[in-house]
Amino acid sequence: MAGETYRSVDYHTGGEPFRIVTELPFALEGADVAEKRIRAMASAEVERVRRLLCHEPRGHADMYGGFVVEPNDAGAHLGVLFWHKDGFSTACGHGTIALGTWAVESGLVAPDPSGVTDVVIDVPSGRVTARVRTDAQAQVTGVDFINVPSYVLAVDVPVRTSRGELRVDIAFGGAIYAQLDAATAGLTVTPGAVEEIIALGREIKWRLADTEFARHPFDDRLSGIYGTIVFERLPEAEAGPGARALRQRNATVFADGELDRSPCGSGTCARVATLTSAGELGDGQELHHESVVGSGFTAVALERTLVEGIPTSQAVIPQVTGTAHRTGEHTFVVDPRDELVPGFVLR
Repeated sequence: MAGETYRSVDYHTGGEPFRIVTELPFALEGADVAEKRIRAMASAEVERVRRLLCHEPRGHADMYGGFVVEPNDAGAHLGVLFWHKDGFSTACGHGTIALGTWAVESGLVAPDPSGVTDVVIDVPSGRVTARVRTDAQAQVTGVDFINVPSYVLAVDVPVRTSRGELRVDIAFGGAIYAQLDAATAGLTVTPGAVEEIIALGREIKWRLADTEFARHPFDDRLSGIYGTIVFERLPEAEAGPGARALRQRNATVFADGELDRSPCGSGTCARVATLTSAGELGDGQELHHESVVGSGFTAVALERTLVEGIPTSQAVIPQVTGTAHRTGEHTFVVDPRDELVPGFVLR
């Protein structure tokens, strides 16, 4: 029986899935990865394959993945177009951690004998690095995701919601996030509150969607409130002799109602920028960022940097550390008689 075939290698990072697809039946055109994303979004052919691999019955409403593409130039090992159930995103920290792990485990990038291997990746928001750490047997033990400059765009923004007027901070961490203190909405970040968090996260995102706060200051391709981070402050944690780490738990609601099972990589970068700007996270101090399922990232601002057009001039280069693990290798087939192609989601 003739039909289409697609192969993937799947990972999870902190519980959040990432489906890696390296072979496609068409070329993804564009001068760079950012342009490839714009063209992919306008292509019915690309959109169909995204839906095949993301939607049910081959995926689900919370699936995440990426198409591996050519990098912008020889300075990077690979490029990637990140996707979710509603389209293509500009950034993905948990996906970058998974890609770095996959690149070393698959042999695409040879592990450095020093035990630290930089996998350089072009994503729509810029060039990022997955710094992969390996042991004496060349087994991956962790990955540091070093992101593009991240910065605050607005603070204390009022948003009318079904829970009354709430206030959010807005920051860019490769994508634009609204950030809400859970306590101000009468919520806690726990599995039992997931449905309420998703509903409120969607509400805040769409309230802000057509406002000035959704605009990126100098690259409109990066505009749009990508997600809402609902965070909860926790007691500080030890971070080595004499050091204390800031500790928070968050649930990030992105796209149209997807809930990140991990602490969200690019969202963590937005939090690092916000907390550093507010003076809550000191230079070199760690943020222990937990997810609603109990997984965790460790994050830090490696340095402050200047970004043209950002009034505060308090942008940072964030680093987020986590682990990714392979969950399977898949061969998906498409029966030409299947009336449900390319798939469906129920929310």
